[in-house]
Amino acid sequence: MKTVTLALSFFFVSIIAMAQEKTGIDITITIDNITSDEGMVLAGLHTEETFMKGQGVQNLRSSIKDGKVTFTFTNVAPGEYAISTLHDTNGNNRMDFEPNGMPKESYGMSGNDMTMGPPSFNSAKFTVADKDLDMNIRF
Repeated sequence: MKTVTLALSFFFVSIIAMAQEKTGIDITITIDNITSDEGMVLAGLHTEETFMKGQGVQNLRSSIKDGKVTFTFTNVAPGEYAISTLHDTNGNNRMDFEPNGMPKESYGMSGNDMTMGPPSFNSAKFTVADKDLDMNIRF
């Protein structure tokens, strides 16, 4: 009876340990040059298929404290991705534009490419392989 109880105990402990095992890569991003704590910052993790077309494969939002936010995308599968971020000052969950087409709200991309015109996936992409990533994004 003791042997059966001991065997069952080891079995349940191993199941719990396996359930807590990490299955993907974590990507932590920090933005620390936000000009005001007003509104929220939205962040999207994108594949080439979703980039600049709406929702990403993971989407996060955070309030701002002292001009800084930190996000962590969890359990990301290996592959090529890009991150887009937006300081949504008015809370409407989208980028607002001036009449001439220029953005009214601050934004940033992985790769920190701030050339004129809309960003491209190739300038913002990075590779997720086998270790966690930390990156800074500038607005």
